[in-house]
Amino acid sequence: MAFYPDERFAIFVDGANLHSTVKSLDFDVDFKRMLDFFKGKGRMVAARYYTALLEHDDYSPIRPLIDWLDYNGYQVITKPARSYIDREGRSRIKGNMDIELALDMVELAEQVDHVLLFSGDGDFRAAIDACQRKGTRVSVISSMKTNPSMLSDDLRRQANDIIELADMEKLIGRPRREYSDYSDE
Repeated sequence: MAFYPDERFAIFVDGANLHSTVKSLDFDVDFKRMLDFFKGKGRMVAARYYTALLEHDDYSPIRPLIDWLDYNGYQVITKPARSYIDREGRSRIKGNMDIELALDMVELAEQVDHVLLFSGDGDFRAAIDACQRKGTRVSVISSMKTNPSMLSDDLRRQANDIIELADMEKLIGRPRREYSDYSDE
């Protein structure tokens, strides 16, 4: 992972993709540790987290995380997710943030030297290419150690660097809790 001390960089987190990836890797991200780790690598211009939220939901399980991120150094970008019924009559949820993330990434590329993208979604290949044409280096942080791989071949080929998320567990992961058996002995 190559960083330069005076390098200006921005972090873009595809919340849904990161969640799926770390779930497959069986660890949780400690977002404070992650922010502190990257702040020590250069001059962070932005740390943005993108996610869709269910409309009309009195309580969303992601709300506490969104609130914490918003108060602790991340810019949180959300839009309403929508529920719908598919052809088989099953309830589905749709809420994709790819366009918002891609546009922001390309727009900010002129102000930074390095973009860090936490996503393995191949839909971001064109955005990475656009950033690179502006002279911005792009590192993709995802995983090929999941089964199936969460990193698309298109991103792997397009990015300047690939950072294996599984290798970052000790740097940005939440320590695992040890549970003991409280039996009477």
